[in-house]
Amino acid sequence: MIKVNLLPIKKKKRAKPLPKFLVVGVLVTLVTAIVLAYVYYFFSSRVEAREMQVRENEKRIAELKEKIKAVEDYESRNATYKKRKELIEQLSKNKTLPVKIIDEISALLPTGVWLDAMTINGTDVSLSCTGFTNTDVVNYVNNLKNASLFYDVYLQESVQTEISGFSTYKFRITFKVKT
Repeated sequence: MIKVNLLPIKKKKRAKPLPKFLVVGVLVTLVTAIVLAYVYYFFSSRVEAREMQVRENEKRIAELKEKIKAVEDYESRNATYKKRKELIEQLSKNKTLPVKIIDEISALLPTGVWLDAMTINGTDVSLSCTGFTNTDVVNYVNNLKNASLFYDVYLQESVQTEISGFSTYKFRITFKVKT
């Protein structure tokens, strides 16, 4: 007896194995994606750290610029103060100089000579005087030449004039003051 089964039998199809190149390609793609994700995370964290460091450095630079400006302001105020101090010292030193000049000129003034006008321009002094005799004029010029406070004493002119019937000599002297 032969049995013939006329009903179709469903055979299970055997699963075909996946091609090796496809499996390898998927694995390589996954490994590459994982490596790239790690590299991206690693470098993005380093970039964030660098950006944070840059922001901190910019804040520090701004603080240092403010400190530098404060120091420059202090230095400019200090320079101004020093200039003013030197000016005040110079003025206080110079305020006694005219007194010394007048004192010395009057101390050296012999009898018979009187001072008509005096002009002081820096260290240059010009005197206009009147004397009774030419000897008085020469004595006054010699007294000024021997003074320790004056130098370059020069008799510019001496003119004989008559005042109220008396013969007098008008003369001008220039000299420099030692400071």
